[in-house]
Amino acid sequence: MKYIPLTFSFWVLSFVVQAQQDPLYSQYFNNPMLINPVFAGSNERLYAGVAYRSQWSGVDGGPTTLNFNSHLSLANNKVGVGALVVQDQLGDIKNTQYGSTFSYRIKLPHSTFSFGMQAGFTRYTTDPGAVKVLNNPDPAFNQFIETKFNTGVGLLLVNERYMVSLSVPRMLASTVSNGGQNIQVYNQNFYLYGSYILYVNERIKFKPSTLLRATAGTPVSADVNCNFIFNDLYTAGLFTRNLNTYGVLVQMIVGNYRLGYVFELPGNGSSLNYNTHEISLSLSLDVRKSHNHSSSGY
Repeated sequence: MKYIPLTFSFWVLSFVVQAQQDPLYSQYFNNPMLINPVFAGSNERLYAGVAYRSQWSGVDGGPTTLNFNSHLSLANNKVGVGALVVQDQLGDIKNTQYGSTFSYRIKLPHSTFSFGMQAGFTRYTTDPGAVKVLNNPDPAFNQFIETKFNTGVGLLLVNERYMVSLSVPRMLASTVSNGGQNIQVYNQNFYLYGSYILYVNERIKFKPSTLLRATAGTPVSADVNCNFIFNDLYTAGLFTRNLNTYGVLVQMIVGNYRLGYVFELPGNGSSLNYNTHEISLSLSLDVRKSHNHSSSGY
């Protein structure tokens, strides 16, 4: 597609204004700090990772998300600190989030309870050069920049078998005014995530998980994942989002590195028949005496 039709541009704007959703991720099982600040330092190591997501590949101006994040466990693994940068772009609209995270863990008899918080700001920009239009310059596409502060909180209960987390990464609804039109940048999005590990045998684990997303004015979104873990080094699984998107995910751990890939395909009920790709690379190190010596992750 050489040019973006005007109808597609209006559809993109409608998506941004009405959906009010955070960026989508499919590899939050690798690094859940993207959806909950409480996971800072939760693997009791130094972690650094980068991921790229291209949604609706083949559509000019389709959503793309690039994120970098790092966190570290301190104070005998009772405290976690971290930082993240997330750039989410849809057409000529780009949101770049900068944030810092903090978590604190309390050991219980058979589990660990943690609470966390994050603070930072989001830079909202529109870039007319990011899209191709028939009439250039087009008055409907103008450059605009505004920055908004935000903060978030999260809770986590975890042991060797299960994990349950609840979070609101951005507690403050962010709105900007561009050309007399109010645009909702972010709304309060609630995340409820849970997973459980079943031991098939000494080498194979089965890990089902579910992520629920909820925000005012939109239906609840549900991800259901079914993953098999082999020798704590390789993971392969299937997932669905609202039974209208289906995906395959694979990952491997080589030394202290973890490489993950996700391929998504829309179901029959989708109006866009384009694939989505997501790739991630992370590094995990034990740099303190109190750190966990295993690099298997969460």
